[in-house]
Amino acid sequence: MKQMIAMGGGGFSMEPDNLLLDQYILDQANTTKPKICFVPTASGDSEGYIERFYDAFTSLHCEPSHLSLFLPPTTDLEQYVMEKDIIYVGGGNTKNLLALWREWELDRILQKAWNHGIIMAGISAGANCWYEQCVTTSFGETAASIPALGFYKGSYCPHFDGEVQRRPNFHTLLQSNDIIPGYGVDDGVALHYKENELHHIVSSRPEAKAYFLHTDQEGTVKEEMLAVTYLGK
Repeated sequence: MKQMIAMGGGGFSMEPDNLLLDQYILDQANTTKPKICFVPTASGDSEGYIERFYDAFTSLHCEPSHLSLFLPPTTDLEQYVMEKDIIYVGGGNTKNLLALWREWELDRILQKAWNHGIIMAGISAGANCWYEQCVTTSFGETAASIPALGFYKGSYCPHFDGEVQRRPNFHTLLQSNDIIPGYGVDDGVALHYKENELHHIVSSRPEAKAYFLHTDQEGTVKEEMLAVTYLGK
């Protein structure tokens, strides 16, 4: 079964003392000790980011590893990826991530893995990449729309409540027809897809929200609040 979990923010990199979303991702694997591989391409394979991943996931019941394109673990990236249960993509610059993946053919490898039931997950840029289009600050402070991999229909905007310009920029892009309708996702919220359908929305923060955004016939942006399940007590 194909699965993808797209986090607007949160997880170990933003909430090191609150690993509810990270544990949720592990729980979706069909094994008691999943092999999870962190892909930090969007951060330029930041050593500090990789260290924080291991700090978090060595405390959870799993087998953590990472895939660097600056220091590749092997010449056979496809075999390396296909041995995993979960691919967890970190945040950073979405445009750079997509460019490097295409150069290394990692986009093709990840699509094959996804089709074979390996779970795709990610935060911010690592969530943006799976959609047809996304809202990104890859070019600077003002958010723009770029095409992504298109595994899932629609557009995606992370940090919907966490960065002050995200919401108004998404609205502007919709009104100018520079982006197709899609999801605005707060920090601490994750959209969980099974096959090609949005199956569940979960959060690590009790008040965090997710929305579906589109324009009406007059060009006014409409935000439809979606049901979110808080993972805490």
